[in-house]
Amino acid sequence: MKLGVNIDHVATLRQARGTNYPDPVEAARLCADAGAHGITAHLREDRRHIQDHDIERLAEERVLPLNLEMANAPDIVAIALRLLPDEVCLVPERRQELTTEGGLDAVGQEAALRPTITAMREAGIVVSLFIAPDPKQIEAAVALGAPYIELHTGTYCDASGAAAEEELKRLIEGARLAHRLGLKVNAGHGINTQNLPGILRIPHLDVLNIGHSLIARSVFIGLRGAVVEMLQGMNTYRGGEP
Repeated sequence: MKLGVNIDHVATLRQARGTNYPDPVEAARLCADAGAHGITAHLREDRRHIQDHDIERLAEERVLPLNLEMANAPDIVAIALRLLPDEVCLVPERRQELTTEGGLDAVGQEAALRPTITAMREAGIVVSLFIAPDPKQIEAAVALGAPYIELHTGTYCDASGAAAEEELKRLIEGARLAHRLGLKVNAGHGINTQNLPGILRIPHLDVLNIGHSLIARSVFIGLRGAVVEMLQGMNTYRGGEP
């Protein structure tokens, strides 16, 4: 299992003061040096953190494979097709949310998603859909021709007790179904070292995309230390069925 580091919150810190530092591209280099396998960045429609020039530099330098998280918005789609990131992850987006709050409705938005997914695949960009572990959403991803899904782990990570265990079962069954249907499975949202043991019970995972907890942890032990710590925690993952 690989680690993709979301560097959005490096840009959040920069934008809070309107400075030109800290630099998300420098953060990407540090992540690469620490052993991360990929970089994720979300170019939001309101440009609240990552900016166009950040994506352009990340795409140009390509210190690690670049996963561009994005809404299915025409201007963002055009940027992706121009810069050709290694992967795009299509996510829902609402202006008033602090962070992505739920999975994409691949079932309800099939007509709108299909041309975007087709264009990305024709350009050689791997497509992932950020969805809840719902069988109908997983089946819709197959029907749309997306080779990857990213399971939304936020509900599990925010829950406790019986509710957390129930959501973890949904994630496990979702990963199993996706694997049976030929999809590759990533996971992300809300993952930290405390809830990581539960995440490691989900089979067939290819990449964990983690951002906020790593950047928060880096305040205390540095970005390299935070990435290494997470990689060490992921080392016990075997990926197959028990």
